[in-house]
Amino acid sequence: MSKTSRRYAMVMDTKKCVGCNACVLACKAENNVPEGFCRDWIVEEVRGTFPKLQAEIRSERCNHCGDPPCVDACPTGASHIAEGGVVLVTHDKCTGCKACIASCPYDARFVHPEGYVDKCTFCLHRVQKGQLPACVTVCPTRSLHFGDLNDPDSDVSRLLATRKWKVQHPEAGTDPHVFFLV
Repeated sequence: MSKTSRRYAMVMDTKKCVGCNACVLACKAENNVPEGFCRDWIVEEVRGTFPKLQAEIRSERCNHCGDPPCVDACPTGASHIAEGGVVLVTHDKCTGCKACIASCPYDARFVHPEGYVDKCTFCLHRVQKGQLPACVTVCPTRSLHFGDLNDPDSDVSRLLATRKWKVQHPEAGTDPHVFFLV
């Protein structure tokens, strides 16, 4: 299978995540994310009415959409689709105009203190070396999975074929590639 036919994705098991923030800290360390900012984050959502409540904990990040509105919104071409469908920002082409931030339904971008927009890269620099994203490697409950959707034997493909799942904001029509097992 050639590199161009890969389609990277992340699967997050909401039944295993305990909200420990190990993924957030690993991302910050691996990618030198400045204090006060993050490329991924933990969401705790409680639904229902007491005493019948359900809680869900999710590790969220850029969804590396198949149809990313941020790429279309970027006036300089800094936001683009790279290998495996990973959505990246070329820092020296970014003017910090925030058009991509406004177009993202996942609130997955921020303006770096140096003036460019930053976001999750699925640690493509690690993936290209045959490693997993930093967040996946440190997850103590093994609730994060990464792989190639186009490979039926990958962890992500097998999990999506055997478990019930959802995506965030399906109504946005962005074809997100971060999936949440429920």
